[in-house]
Amino acid sequence: MMALLLLGFASGLPLFLTSRTLQAWMTTEGVDLGAIGLFSLVALPYSLKFVWSPLLDRFIPPHLGRRRGWLVITQLLLVGAIAAMSLQNPQQALGLLAVNALFVAFFSASQDIAFDAYRTDVLDEREMGAGASLAVLGYRIALLVTGALALILADRMPWPIVYVLMSGLMALCILVSVWAPEPQDQEQPPATLQEAVILPFAEFFRRSGIRQALLILGFIVLYRYGDALVQNMATPFLLQTGFSQTDIGAIQGGMGLLATIVGTLVGGALLSQLGINRSLWVFGGLQALSNVVYLILANLGQNYPFMVLAINVENFCGGLGTAGFVAFLMSLCNARFTATQYALLSSLMAVSRDILVAPAGKLAEQTGWPLFFLITLLAALPGLALLPFFAPWRDTSETL
Repeated sequence: MMALLLLGFASGLPLFLTSRTLQAWMTTEGVDLGAIGLFSLVALPYSLKFVWSPLLDRFIPPHLGRRRGWLVITQLLLVGAIAAMSLQNPQQALGLLAVNALFVAFFSASQDIAFDAYRTDVLDEREMGAGASLAVLGYRIALLVTGALALILADRMPWPIVYVLMSGLMALCILVSVWAPEPQDQEQPPATLQEAVILPFAEFFRRSGIRQALLILGFIVLYRYGDALVQNMATPFLLQTGFSQTDIGAIQGGMGLLATIVGTLVGGALLSQLGINRSLWVFGGLQALSNVVYLILANLGQNYPFMVLAINVENFCGGLGTAGFVAFLMSLCNARFTATQYALLSSLMAVSRDILVAPAGKLAEQTGWPLFFLITLLAALPGLALLPFFAPWRDTSETL
């Protein structure tokens, strides 16, 4: 359980270093909003990790076993890639910064594949709930460090030094992977690469049916789109509204992430009462409506108390949505192909977070912040509109 907590931290550590925290660095360096919005495309590997996930199932590194071996390999590469970010200059070589960030995202997505597989293999059925909760807690603590602490440090030291410190934290995570217990009694890896690639996808479509499977995949892409638009541009919005990096680091990266953790825990508790289907309806609706607080803040301007309220409400409702959505994704996986199938589904989840949000910066420039946040509310509706096709409100046959 301690290994899952610390490996969850390792899994979450690189995410903000190529997204929210990097956006803050670029904003303070005077990079325009359009370019900042397009930088979400460097997270493309999170959306495509299912492409190479079968490789991590099929091949076993020579040391430490199939799961820990890949964890150490990806973490070593992350240490180097994050450290290289400290050598970049957003004002003079934005393209080189994007390439470096793309490598960080690729190695991070690969680490996520290995960690998801490790978590699945190492836990007995009775340990699943506690193990998954601790992994999420570790992940959120990492976001707290890279989202809050990094911004606070950036007000007191140069950004390159901050990235060197984050690289050092990732180096410590390698020790955790070496120390963690290797899963026992694993199933034999697929006999061929063709088997590792084809069977997980074929089983999913055969079990769900082509039409139903496509609707589910479309829903996964769209369900959190409105929330993703807000998350992508929240830091530039708050900086342009007049709040300091320390304000944002303490509230958005600190209190906001704590609100997300509370929302996730509350959502997990409500899941057992509502069931997965109804949770998707309730949590998705609240997730969409929470964007209204940013719309109000955009009209109020630099209002510190309402900024605190807006960040906490939006993050709490986002935590609710995460709880229902992750439970839904897990329910879709066949135990025989969990690693590859979960990689596929979570990759699609990342499409809205990383790719569809790319025009957000340019959209905010053209519309202004109030209209932009109204558009984010409307963007949440298509995903909710797909729910009746595979998760009807009145379906009581589901079980957790």
